[in-house]
Amino acid sequence: MSGTSHVKRRGRPPKQVDSYSDTKTALIRAGLVTMTEKGFSASGLDEILRSVGVPKGSFYHYFQSKEDFGSTLIETYGKAFSSNLDKYLLDESHLPLERFSYLIESFRKYMIEHDFQRGCLIGNLGQEMGALPSVFRQQLIDVFEEWQKKTSLCFKEAQQRGDISTNLDCAELARFFWVGWEGAILRAKLERNATALDNFTDHFLKFLNK
Repeated sequence: MSGTSHVKRRGRPPKQVDSYSDTKTALIRAGLVTMTEKGFSASGLDEILRSVGVPKGSFYHYFQSKEDFGSTLIETYGKAFSSNLDKYLLDESHLPLERFSYLIESFRKYMIEHDFQRGCLIGNLGQEMGALPSVFRQQLIDVFEEWQKKTSLCFKEAQQRGDISTNLDCAELARFFWVGWEGAILRAKLERNATALDNFTDHFLKFLNK
Protein backbone atom coordinates (compact mmCIF):
# COMPACT_ATOMS: atom_id res chain seq x y z
CA MET A 1 0.00 0.00 0.00
CA SER A 2 1.19 3.50 -0.77
CA GLY A 3 2.07 5.54 2.27
CA THR A 4 2.86 2.48 4.39
CA SER A 5 6.25 2.77 6.08
CA HIS A 6 8.49 -0.27 6.38
CA VAL A 7 9.60 -0.32 9.99
CA LYS A 8 12.24 -2.85 11.04
CA ARG A 9 10.76 -5.01 13.77
CA ARG A 10 12.55 -5.67 17.01
CA GLY A 11 12.79 -9.09 18.55
CA ARG A 12 14.28 -12.33 17.29
CA PRO A 13 16.96 -12.19 14.59
CA PRO A 14 16.13 -13.45 11.10
CA LYS A 15 15.61 -17.20 10.71
CA GLN A 16 18.75 -17.66 8.65
CA VAL A 17 20.85 -16.42 11.59
CA ASP A 18 19.25 -19.00 13.89
CA SER A 19 19.84 -21.67 11.27
CA TYR A 20 23.51 -20.74 10.93
CA SER A 21 24.05 -20.87 14.67
CA ASP A 22 22.14 -24.14 15.08
CA THR A 23 24.01 -25.83 12.24
CA LYS A 24 27.39 -24.73 13.57
CA THR A 25 26.46 -26.02 17.04
CA ALA A 26 25.34 -29.34 15.54
CA LEU A 27 28.65 -29.67 13.69
CA ILE A 28 30.60 -28.99 16.88
CA ARG A 29 28.59 -31.57 18.82
CA ALA A 30 29.02 -34.19 16.11
CA GLY A 31 32.73 -33.43 15.92
CA LEU A 32 33.12 -33.85 19.68
CA VAL A 33 31.38 -37.23 19.62
CA THR A 34 33.43 -38.53 16.71
CA MET A 35 36.79 -37.24 17.90
CA THR A 36 36.38 -38.40 21.50
CA GLU A 37 35.98 -41.88 20.02
CA LYS A 38 38.48 -41.81 17.14
CA GLY A 39 40.79 -38.86 17.59
CA PHE A 40 41.47 -36.17 15.02
CA SER A 41 43.38 -37.97 12.27
CA ALA A 42 40.95 -40.89 12.00
CA SER A 43 37.86 -38.66 11.99
CA GLY A 44 36.77 -37.80 8.47
CA LEU A 45 34.79 -34.66 7.75
CA ASP A 46 32.44 -36.65 5.50
CA GLU A 47 31.34 -38.82 8.41
CA ILE A 48 30.72 -35.80 10.66
CA LEU A 49 28.86 -33.89 7.96
CA ARG A 50 26.62 -36.85 7.11
CA SER A 51 25.64 -37.24 10.75
CA VAL A 52 24.11 -33.75 10.78
CA GLY A 53 23.01 -33.64 7.14
CA VAL A 54 25.33 -30.84 6.04
CA PRO A 55 26.78 -30.91 2.47
CA LYS A 56 30.57 -30.91 2.35
CA GLY A 57 30.70 -27.66 0.43
CA SER A 58 28.67 -25.95 3.16
CA PHE A 59 31.20 -26.87 5.86
CA TYR A 60 33.38 -23.96 4.82
CA HIS A 61 30.60 -21.50 5.58
CA TYR A 62 31.17 -22.38 9.25
CA PHE A 63 34.88 -23.22 9.49
CA GLN A 64 37.88 -22.22 7.40
CA SER A 65 39.39 -25.70 7.48
CA LYS A 66 39.50 -28.96 9.43
CA GLU A 67 42.28 -27.35 11.48
CA ASP A 68 39.99 -24.44 12.36
CA PHE A 69 37.27 -26.96 13.22
CA GLY A 70 39.63 -28.91 15.47
CA SER A 71 40.75 -25.75 17.24
CA THR A 72 37.12 -24.86 17.93
CA LEU A 73 36.48 -28.34 19.32
CA ILE A 74 39.45 -28.07 21.69
CA GLU A 75 38.20 -24.70 22.95
CA THR A 76 34.61 -25.91 23.33
CA TYR A 77 35.54 -29.17 25.07
CA GLY A 78 38.05 -27.45 27.34
CA LYS A 79 35.53 -24.88 28.54
CA ALA A 80 32.73 -27.43 29.03
CA PHE A 81 34.99 -29.77 30.97
CA SER A 82 36.32 -26.91 33.06
CA SER A 83 32.75 -25.99 34.01
CA ASN A 84 32.17 -29.61 35.01
CA LEU A 85 35.24 -29.48 37.25
CA ASP A 86 33.82 -26.39 38.94
CA LYS A 87 30.51 -28.18 39.48
CA TYR A 88 32.24 -30.79 41.61
CA LEU A 89 35.40 -29.20 42.99
CA LEU A 90 33.70 -25.99 44.17
CA ASP A 91 30.75 -27.73 45.83
CA GLU A 92 31.19 -26.59 49.43
CA SER A 93 28.45 -28.91 50.65
CA HIS A 94 31.13 -31.65 50.61
CA LEU A 95 34.66 -31.87 51.95
CA PRO A 96 37.42 -31.25 49.38
CA LEU A 97 38.52 -34.87 48.96
CA GLU A 98 34.87 -35.97 48.79
CA ARG A 99 34.35 -33.54 45.91
CA PHE A 100 37.39 -34.98 44.18
CA SER A 101 36.13 -38.55 44.63
CA TYR A 102 32.70 -37.65 43.25
CA LEU A 103 34.40 -36.03 40.26
CA ILE A 104 36.34 -39.21 39.51
CA GLU A 105 33.20 -41.29 39.85
CA SER A 106 31.42 -39.05 37.34
CA PHE A 107 34.25 -39.68 34.85
CA ARG A 108 33.96 -43.41 35.43
CA LYS A 109 30.20 -43.41 34.89
CA TYR A 110 30.60 -41.46 31.66
CA MET A 111 32.96 -44.04 30.22
CA ILE A 112 30.73 -46.94 31.26
CA GLU A 113 27.65 -45.25 29.76
CA HIS A 114 29.47 -44.97 26.44
CA ASP A 115 30.84 -48.51 26.55
CA PHE A 116 34.42 -47.24 26.93
CA GLN A 117 34.40 -45.95 23.35
CA ARG A 118 34.65 -42.27 24.27
CA GLY A 119 37.60 -40.95 26.15
CA CYS A 120 38.94 -37.46 26.71
CA LEU A 121 39.23 -35.32 23.59
CA ILE A 122 42.23 -33.43 24.98
CA GLY A 123 44.00 -36.66 25.89
CA ASN A 124 43.17 -38.22 22.52
CA LEU A 125 44.63 -35.29 20.63
CA GLY A 126 47.68 -35.14 22.89
CA GLN A 127 48.51 -38.75 22.02
CA GLU A 128 48.51 -38.03 18.29
CA MET A 129 50.18 -34.61 18.48
CA GLY A 130 52.94 -35.66 16.09
CA ALA A 131 50.39 -35.87 13.27
CA LEU A 132 48.37 -32.78 14.20
CA PRO A 133 48.65 -29.09 13.27
CA SER A 134 51.32 -27.48 15.46
CA VAL A 135 48.90 -24.77 16.62
CA PHE A 136 47.02 -27.41 18.62
CA ARG A 137 49.99 -28.02 20.93
CA GLN A 138 49.72 -24.86 23.03
CA GLN A 139 45.93 -25.09 23.08
CA LEU A 140 46.12 -28.59 24.56
CA ILE A 141 48.79 -27.59 27.08
CA ASP A 142 46.69 -24.61 28.19
CA VAL A 143 43.64 -26.81 28.73
CA PHE A 144 45.56 -29.33 30.82
CA GLU A 145 47.12 -26.56 32.89
CA GLU A 146 43.69 -25.07 33.57
CA TRP A 147 42.38 -28.44 34.77
CA GLN A 148 45.46 -28.96 36.91
CA LYS A 149 45.06 -25.52 38.48
CA LYS A 150 41.47 -26.23 39.51
CA THR A 151 42.42 -29.63 40.92
CA SER A 152 45.39 -28.16 42.76
CA LEU A 153 43.16 -25.60 44.49
CA CYS A 154 40.91 -28.41 45.73
CA PHE A 155 43.97 -30.29 47.07
CA LYS A 156 45.23 -27.12 48.79
CA GLU A 157 41.89 -26.76 50.55
CA ALA A 158 42.15 -30.37 51.70
CA GLN A 159 45.71 -29.72 52.83
CA GLN A 160 44.61 -26.74 54.92
CA ARG A 161 42.12 -29.04 56.65
CA GLY A 162 44.87 -31.52 57.43
CA ASP A 163 43.51 -34.14 55.01
CA ILE A 164 46.64 -34.10 52.82
CA SER A 165 50.22 -34.04 54.09
CA THR A 166 51.88 -30.61 54.05
CA ASN A 167 54.94 -32.35 52.59
CA LEU A 168 53.11 -32.74 49.27
CA ASP A 169 53.19 -30.10 46.54
CA CYS A 170 49.55 -29.71 45.47
CA ALA A 171 50.41 -28.37 42.02
CA GLU A 172 52.65 -31.35 41.28
CA LEU A 173 50.06 -33.68 42.79
CA ALA A 174 47.42 -32.32 40.41
CA ARG A 175 49.78 -32.70 37.46
CA PHE A 176 50.54 -36.29 38.48
CA PHE A 177 46.82 -37.05 38.70
CA TRP A 178 46.01 -35.80 35.21
CA VAL A 179 48.99 -37.53 33.62
CA GLY A 180 48.02 -40.81 35.31
CA TRP A 181 44.31 -40.43 34.73
CA GLU A 182 44.70 -39.84 31.00
CA GLY A 183 46.81 -43.01 30.84
CA ALA A 184 44.14 -44.92 32.72
CA ILE A 185 41.50 -43.71 30.25
CA LEU A 186 43.59 -44.97 27.35
CA ARG A 187 43.93 -48.40 28.98
CA ALA A 188 40.20 -48.51 29.81
CA LYS A 189 39.33 -47.81 26.17
CA LEU A 190 41.73 -50.54 25.09
CA GLU A 191 40.39 -53.16 27.51
CA ARG A 192 36.76 -51.97 27.40
CA ASN A 193 36.41 -52.11 31.19
CA ALA A 194 36.97 -49.94 34.26
CA THR A 195 39.84 -51.92 35.79
CA ALA A 196 42.56 -49.41 34.91
CA LEU A 197 40.44 -46.49 36.15
CA ASP A 198 39.74 -48.24 39.45
CA ASN A 199 43.35 -49.31 39.99
CA PHE A 200 44.69 -45.83 39.40
CA THR A 201 41.99 -44.22 41.56
CA ASP A 202 42.56 -46.61 44.47
CA HIS A 203 46.32 -46.08 44.49
CA PHE A 204 46.08 -42.32 44.07
CA LEU A 205 43.58 -41.89 46.92
CA LYS A 206 45.66 -44.14 49.19
CA PHE A 207 48.67 -41.97 48.42
CA LEU A 208 46.70 -38.83 49.34
CA ASN A 209 45.56 -40.34 52.61
CA LYS A 210 49.01 -41.47 53.81
